[in-house]
Amino acid sequence: MTSERVSGAGAPPRVRPRIDPDLGDCVRMLAAVHEQDGYPVNWPDQPATWLTPPSLVASWVAERDGRIVGHIGLSRSGAGDAAPGLWSARAGVSVDATAVVNRLFVDPSARGQRIGALLMERAVADARDRGAHAVLDVVASDTAAAALYERLGWQLLATVDQQWSPGQKVTVRCYAAPPDGSGAVRRELPGHGPTSRPHVADRDQDGRDRR
Repeated sequence: MTSERVSGAGAPPRVRPRIDPDLGDCVRMLAAVHEQDGYPVNWPDQPATWLTPPSLVASWVAERDGRIVGHIGLSRSGAGDAAPGLWSARAGVSVDATAVVNRLFVDPSARGQRIGALLMERAVADARDRGAHAVLDVVASDTAAAALYERLGWQLLATVDQQWSPGQKVTVRCYAAPPDGSGAVRRELPGHGPTSRPHVADRDQDGRDRR
């Protein structure tokens, strides 16, 4: 995930659900982010597919002056996600009761407008509506992104090492969204059943950065 830096003012951004025609613009924006910030750590062979993983349940873009300037996704827990297992163990709930915030990035030319915070707010609200608690993993070297999450009140669960590939070991920081206190009845995320059990995986199966 990426952080925000101060940029020139413009029209207030708005957040809306991502649609298929947005993918081309999102890929171009992701390429600019990768060049400037090194996110994702490993550039995917198929960026559009990377933005639409099988575990995805919802995604949004931020738009300003008719231009896409930010992106975020919300997914079910996957094999490479550490935060869901940590939160389920701490809260005494199933991994099914978590939703993973991922694929967050903001156009380098549009930072300083709280776009990242707005996207996070939308994803957390959607997770809450699903009766799930939002969590995320971020590479430990991305200290600016971690600072953003902590400013938003996210709780650090743990720092863990993951073996993304035989030659790539990465340290990630695992966060959980602030308690919302809504008491909402949990609605299962698609593809999860009552028999799922908490886990903490230490490997991203495709060797890609999932944050």
